[in-house]
Amino acid sequence: MSEFVSLPQNADEWDKYRLTDQQIDDFDRQGYLAGVKVLSDLQIETLREELTELMKESHPAHHLFYEFHTNESQDHTTTLFHALGAWRATSGFHDILWNPAIAMAMSQLLRGPIRHWHDQLFCKPAKHGGVVAWHQDYSYWTRTLPIAHLTCWIGLDDSTRENGCLYYVPGSHRWNLLPRTGLTGDMDEIMTVLTPEQKQDFQPVPIELKRGECSFHHPLMVHGSYANYSDKPRRATLVNVFRDGVTSATDEELLAGVPPIPKGAAMQGQFFPLLFDPDVAGVGHVSPVQQG
Repeated sequence: MSEFVSLPQNADEWDKYRLTDQQIDDFDRQGYLAGVKVLSDLQIETLREELTELMKESHPAHHLFYEFHTNESQDHTTTLFHALGAWRATSGFHDILWNPAIAMAMSQLLRGPIRHWHDQLFCKPAKHGGVVAWHQDYSYWTRTLPIAHLTCWIGLDDSTRENGCLYYVPGSHRWNLLPRTGLTGDMDEIMTVLTPEQKQDFQPVPIELKRGECSFHHPLMVHGSYANYSDKPRRATLVNVFRDGVTSATDEELLAGVPPIPKGAAMQGQFFPLLFDPDVAGVGHVSPVQQG
């Protein structure tokens, strides 16, 4: 791959990246797993530098993004930066997709080979970072079937309650697919589409992480984040994958600028590369490490 990401060369080297039975049980029960270290200090600094350049509207690779959003307040202060497709724009965000700590864990949680769906960048500037309202990721991904997706949320800064860390609603991954209620504005709008039982079970927990740590969450996990009230930015990158075999559910383009994949056809090819296959890697299976 590169000096930025070093791939294991045999099953023994891959084994050190395996999740434990307990970690996988926690994910299956709660819908998320948090606190897994996946980036080194050098990787963090490299990605921070690349992010700083990518946030500039003059960056020459902006045409490679699938989406690019900069929200501003009435005084023209940036309140949230969000973009999809950084893996096509810089070498660091490209190579991190094959990070073995990320790839092995996601393959275990999805129980099979995984392909890249798309990446995301999020930056909440100091004092102005906007909210990301409660939502389920798959509500934006219904153009793919079946529901066999997974998100890895990686902090490029310490993520705290003060600076707008992610919040999860444990167990909400077992709810039905909810109607979309928007990503900005009213955090409580989701309450208009919840059943009385779901409202009772709506008990969000803050996911505070050290920089370089990540959380994994199910595509139906209800999650969101509040504003950044600290004096430093809260930056993150996300890797979204799906299990190999997921198909297109539309004849229209799946991502802006990506040639359409016919409805019913498997999502594969250069825009949806295979990130990890346990058989190809020589590990033979993706079962967890036994504890004790």
